[in-house]
Amino acid sequence: MMHRREISLLFVIAALSLVLAAVTPGYFARENLSDLFLGNMPVLIVAIGTTLVILTGNIDISVGSVFAICGVVAGLAAKTSGSVAVAGLAACATGAALGALNGSLVAYLEMPSIVVTLATMVALRDLLRWSTQGAWVQNLPPGFQWFGLPQSSYPFVTCAVVIVLLVTIAWIMANVAVGRAVYATGSNGTAARLAGFNTARVKFSVFIVAGALAGLAALLNSVRFNQIPSNAGIGLEMKVIAAAVVGGTAIRGGAGTLAGTLLGVVLLGAIGPALTFLGVSAYWERALQGAIILAAVAVDAMRERRAVHAVVAAAGAA
Repeated sequence: MMHRREISLLFVIAALSLVLAAVTPGYFARENLSDLFLGNMPVLIVAIGTTLVILTGNIDISVGSVFAICGVVAGLAAKTSGSVAVAGLAACATGAALGALNGSLVAYLEMPSIVVTLATMVALRDLLRWSTQGAWVQNLPPGFQWFGLPQSSYPFVTCAVVIVLLVTIAWIMANVAVGRAVYATGSNGTAARLAGFNTARVKFSVFIVAGALAGLAALLNSVRFNQIPSNAGIGLEMKVIAAAVVGGTAIRGGAGTLAGTLLGVVLLGAIGPALTFLGVSAYWERALQGAIILAAVAVDAMRERRAVHAVVAAAGAA
């Protein structure tokens, strides 16, 4: 069942699409839509993991640094082994390990996630800069770019991977006990523990999943090019958090859907190119994105206030 936020986002996206179709039909050219998808594909994959983290009442702002490290690791593994499969495993394992670092500090040492991930964001980025000296990974094996597929086939393969990933995790969150554990942990940790959920393990696990997804996103993004930058992922953390919040994920945890996150990525990712096609200065992109984020947070705050007032009124009437 669709939530009110998701329906509202669908209306906004549909309205924007109608305007673009009437004013600049070229926006919907196959090449532009393909570029839009490939440009926002890493954001969507990382946003899935970020949504899981936020649902538990935590935050991860280190995903941009993890994304960059995983991309470099994928390139080095591909050069060493000559295998894209090995590169993918190395990227995802590295992301999961870095996620486990964040998760252990948050879940078992009970350190604030904003502090932990801020520290790892800076430390990991500086570590990568020091270890690579800013150099990009070059001389990749021939079969690495586009997974050795024709360039025209790669978007379809990547789209299939993203759809399977999104549908699978969304189904798990809605139908499997682990999904209920994630929502319960973010909604009320004490009640979740009394209900028998191991909330520390849940928090630890979602950070691992978020890290592994950052590794997968880094691999899928890296194979688009013939060299891998060591400064990738700058600002990625803000994009994925914004997409989750705009999509209806409560920043305090316990509420939100991956469908909403998908719509948030679509809306925020479409703004920049839409402004370009409409002849509006690209400098307005961040301003519009910020306004959308503030509006989403304000709507959530008002709904929460109304819910509290309703509970107080009902208690008074009783």
